[in-house]
Amino acid sequence: MNKNMSYMDSVHRCGRIWNLSMTVVLLLFPLAVGLIFGAAPDWHGFWMGVIATAPMYWAVAVVETFTFIPMLGAGGSYLSFVTGNISNLKLPVAINALEQAEVKASSEEGEIVSTIAIAVSSIVTTVIIIIGVILIRPLTPLLNAPVLEPAFSQILPALFGALGVVFISKNWKISIAPVLLMLVLFIFVPALNAGTVGIMVPVGVLFTLAVSRIMYKKGML
Repeated sequence: MNKNMSYMDSVHRCGRIWNLSMTVVLLLFPLAVGLIFGAAPDWHGFWMGVIATAPMYWAVAVVETFTFIPMLGAGGSYLSFVTGNISNLKLPVAINALEQAEVKASSEEGEIVSTIAIAVSSIVTTVIIIIGVILIRPLTPLLNAPVLEPAFSQILPALFGALGVVFISKNWKISIAPVLLMLVLFIFVPALNAGTVGIMVPVGVLFTLAVSRIMYKKGML
């Protein structure tokens, strides 16, 4: 690596290399499976599926790029978009780490803190998955016990509830509008469920920014 290259230059350089590399690797897997088993896709059905679903994912990708990057920083964003599970895991981890370190994601210190937090989270997740794969058979009877079922369904609400208490208590005026919006949407729109979180998080962020600006101009903040 060039010694004259700044930290941010190295982040963008490595981030682009690894993101493009992972894109190639992910695309090579179905290609390899098709070649090994001699199975070619139905291209008509493939393109019909792409036309039906791609616009939604493109829109989400654009919105998430502008929503998550300011909160995760450049390094954290590169790493998060490769490892995935951003809204459920990477984003809460990064925000909590930045909060504890009392730095902003836009600063160089925040970049480092966010990247380290997301990297550690990715490593821990990978280790847990490996352990889970190894122990899945002996633990299956225990995990399927009816007494534990309610606990598993409350893992994500507990995670976001703990984070929500911290941030809502500090900015309770700003939190009222997005909380009411999400309650109304998820109660009265049956199509919304856990699978739409990736779309609703950016929507909630943009809505909150708009309402906050209006409240600021009216002197309510």
